[in-house]
Amino acid sequence: MGHLENIQHFVVLMLENRSFDSLLGTLYPKSATFEGLDINTTNPDPTGTPVQVWNLPGGTDENVMRIPDPDPGELWTDINTQLFGSPNAPIPGSVPGMNGFVKNYLTQKGAPVAKNIMHYFNTKQVPVISALAKQFAVCDHWFASAPCQTWPNRWFVHTATADGHENNEPIHVLDVDTIYNRCELAGTVDWKIYFHDFAQSMTLLRLWPLTDHFHLYSRFQADCQTASLPSYSFIEPRYYDEFGNQENDMHPPSVVTLGEQLIADVYNCIRASKLWPKTMLIITFDEHGGCYDHVPPPPAAVPEAPRADQVFNFDRYGVRVPAVIVSPYVQKGTILRPTGAVPYDHTSIIATLRKRFPALGAPLTGRDAAAPDLESALALTSPTNTGPARIKALPYAPTPTTAAVAQTKPLNGMQTALVKLAANLPEGPGNDLQAHVASVRAGLKDPPPGATADVHAASTYVKKQVGNFLQAS
Repeated sequence: MGHLENIQHFVVLMLENRSFDSLLGTLYPKSATFEGLDINTTNPDPTGTPVQVWNLPGGTDENVMRIPDPDPGELWTDINTQLFGSPNAPIPGSVPGMNGFVKNYLTQKGAPVAKNIMHYFNTKQVPVISALAKQFAVCDHWFASAPCQTWPNRWFVHTATADGHENNEPIHVLDVDTIYNRCELAGTVDWKIYFHDFAQSMTLLRLWPLTDHFHLYSRFQADCQTASLPSYSFIEPRYYDEFGNQENDMHPPSVVTLGEQLIADVYNCIRASKLWPKTMLIITFDEHGGCYDHVPPPPAAVPEAPRADQVFNFDRYGVRVPAVIVSPYVQKGTILRPTGAVPYDHTSIIATLRKRFPALGAPLTGRDAAAPDLESALALTSPTNTGPARIKALPYAPTPTTAAVAQTKPLNGMQTALVKLAANLPEGPGNDLQAHVASVRAGLKDPPPGATADVHAASTYVKKQVGNFLQAS
């Protein structure tokens, strides 16, 4: 039994592309109550030779904190290989063998080393998420919503569907109902999306008339100080490196410590706010990004009837991802699992919001209708688990050389897709929004030549387009 009625503010921080085993698998010893990582676990290479999970004890330098480098595969076909050993769709009802991670990693660009995909971090290397997981609640049965790339999984947290799209590209804007539109209709549940350089949630077409709800992350910091957080806050990390501002989304091979610093800042801002006693913070990751996890994803409720042209009907979950629930109503040391057979996934956030705020209405899709909510995490009758007054991440600052090299890197799949989205955003005040939406529905346009040449070019272009977007409505 929980106390969801005591929570007035929900904050979600969704990071990028890490599996549960890679970040939290050794938080506690593996047991019947904690689905942890057995450090003797292996995955075969293409010759059948076992490759064991591993960690470099005490290593916190940049090279360690970027593992796996290069970036693993995360396309739907990559994930099929990781789970079932083949890029083809499995026979319906097949149980994933979780034996294709090394095999798939060795097919990626950049001369990958087999063991890097089997790497995990220990609690000393990721002290922030580990400390919060132990102080509050860790979910060891939280799965990505689909065995797919970033965009489909992020769409699930906003809309409880990916509208039939299994990859980031070809890029799409989703014209479907969202939890934010439900908030607007309710009239009593306010919301904001906070972002650093770009919000992937700008892919949601029905939010384009509501650009006044999008704010830079500095506004979140200020809203915590002034006790003016909305009912629902969604935070997106920084997706691009800029001089002085490095990518902090944890997407391999970005430095994990930078993501830890963001988690710490989000927690510290909420903890210092007057709103802390009535706030729930949910920290999770959109998908595993190819990183190894040993737990087979189970079948899932289909969001809606599939279209004839879909290659996947979204009837199974993606790989397990880290999820930590923070609130002074959470009992210290909680290992949170749902009471029924259905595991947590990103639509559990929507289910929790709908339960707390009945004015949000019926389920958006069949997926959030089936999803367990998070009320059981709130086991304390009063907000007595105050947690540390402040939490500190490991230090990290790039050398000038590292910062300069970061500007000339080729883009990863997520970054490329965001640039292509940016080319289609509304263009500032005076633009006919209805006409623009109609043109986007008719067909998406490409970004200008050179916008995807490297990180610097992409970041510069995206910043300009986002600035226009924020003034569009």
